[in-house]
Formats: sequence, C-alpha cells, structure tokens
Amino acid sequence: MIIEMFNFWYFFWLILAAGSIVGLYFLLRNRSEKTQKIVLFAFLAFGFMLHFLKMYIPPYSVDQARWYRDSWFSNICAANIALFPFLFLSKKDTMKDYMFYIGVLSGLIAHVYPQEPLAKTDQLGEQLDIIRFYYHHWMLMAVPLLMVLLGVHKLSYKRVWVAPVGLLGLMLFIILNQIFQSELGFVPLRSQQDFFDIGYKNSSYIWGPGTDDAIGSFFALFTPKFFKTVPVGEFAGQEKYWPWFWMIVPVFVLVTPLAFLLCMIFDGKNFRRDMGKLKAKFAGRTKEKVS
Repeated sequence: MIIEMFNFWYFFWLILAAGSIVGLYFLLRNRSEKTQKIVLFAFLAFGFMLHFLKMYIPPYSVDQARWYRDSWFSNICAANIALFPFLFLSKKDTMKDYMFYIGVLSGLIAHVYPQEPLAKTDQLGEQLDIIRFYYHHWMLMAVPLLMVLLGVHKLSYKRVWVAPVGLLGLMLFIILNQIFQSELGFVPLRSQQDFFDIGYKNSSYIWGPGTDDAIGSFFALFTPKFFKTVPVGEFAGQEKYWPWFWMIVPVFVLVTPLAFLLCMIFDGKNFRRDMGKLKAKFAGRTKEKVS
C-alpha cells in the first residue's frame, strides 16, 4: 500500500471514508438517540486510546525520541483527538459546533491532502501507522458530521464564530503542550541557532508557516507584516513570525467563511428567514423616515 496523490490507494481511502459515513448514517438513523450517542462516542474513545497504542508500532516503537514527542498532543488533529470525547459529552452547543467545524474541515483536508502518509519514506514498513492516520482523521470528520446529520446536535449560524476562536484557542493549547515538553526534557529546548527556524517542531504552524509548506505559505499571505518582524532586541527588524499571533488574521479571514458555508448546508433556512426579517424591518424604518 503506497500512498501517492491521485493513485489507487489515495482514492481508496477517500471513497472508504465517504462510504462508511453514508453507511453509518443509514444504520443509525432509525435508532434511538441513546444508541446513536453511544456508537459515536465509542469511535471517539477508541481514537483516544489509539493515540497511545500507536507507540507500539513503527515508526514510534523504533524511535524513542519520537515516542516521547508524539505521545503528547502536539498538533491540531492530535489535540482534537484528546478533546473531542470530552466535548462530545459536554452539554454546551458551542463545544459541539466547534467539533463540527474544525473536525470536518481538518478531517477533510487530511483526506484530500494526506501530508503524513505522503511524507513517509518507508510506507511499506509503516502501513499500520498509515491505517491509524486515516482512522484518526476519518473519526474527527465522521463523528461531528453524523452528530449533525442524525440530529444529535443542531448547528446555528449565530455561533459560527466558534470556529476561528476555538481553533486559535486550540493552538494556544498546542503551544503550552510544546513548552511543557521542552521544559520537562521530552524534546530539546529551542536554541539561539534555530531562533529563526520556522520549521522547528512546527507541525501546526504555531511558530510560522513552515518551510516550503503550501498551506502555511497561503495562510501567511494574510498575515500583517507587523507579525512577521522582530520588534525589539538584538534581532529587531529581522523577519520572524510571532508564535500564534501570526495566525490570528488568517484564521478569521479563511476559517470563518468556510465554517459559515458548512453551516449553511444545515442552517441555511434559519439564516434566510432571519435575513428576510431584518430586510423587512430595515425597509419599514426607511419607509417611516420617508413619510
């Protein structure tokens, strides 16, 4: 099983992901809500356990440094794997909205552009990890989507702000995760030599857009120049992406409309109704002023 862009296995996993979601929908749609929740939570719980079980398969089992580093939740999808079971049990609609927007977007992107499998130099020796990769990203996409399709949760366009705010909050969690890893010795401390290296343990763009990274470079187009420059000190004036801050504008500019478009599939009727009311109200006030 070799993963390359647009080869047989690339489409195999895409079709399997879509087909399994459709199959689960028809399997669960006439079941009780309790059964639906149990099944969906089971996928999340298994994904949480699998995050740690992966340490017993290559490449993690043969690389102690990677074992220590990757047993933590050091990127966006890994952090969501940790959080989703608890967010699913939450009674707050905003938490489940976050699951839907970020889970569907990140899971879909991972299937369309599976960076991790593509980057593997020993795909034949790491097939179990490739399967693990696809399960984890399928789970992040499938559970929130089925949650909405089955009516377990209802989206509201009024809460679409949760997507950018939640994602930025998650990235702060990742930064803290990496700081703890460094301070406790699980990964090397950042040194002066790699101060300007935006590829330094940067799987989620927290230090910058990465090196020769298409997605990160696209995000960087929307970053204000101020957040790309060292403001003070011996390196003042040199190019340096501010950790986390450099992502604020790109996230709001790019993620918000994507989340809104996703929401319109399920809550477009309410949006059009409210816009109709607002338009009628505005027209009434305008008429009164003319009179």
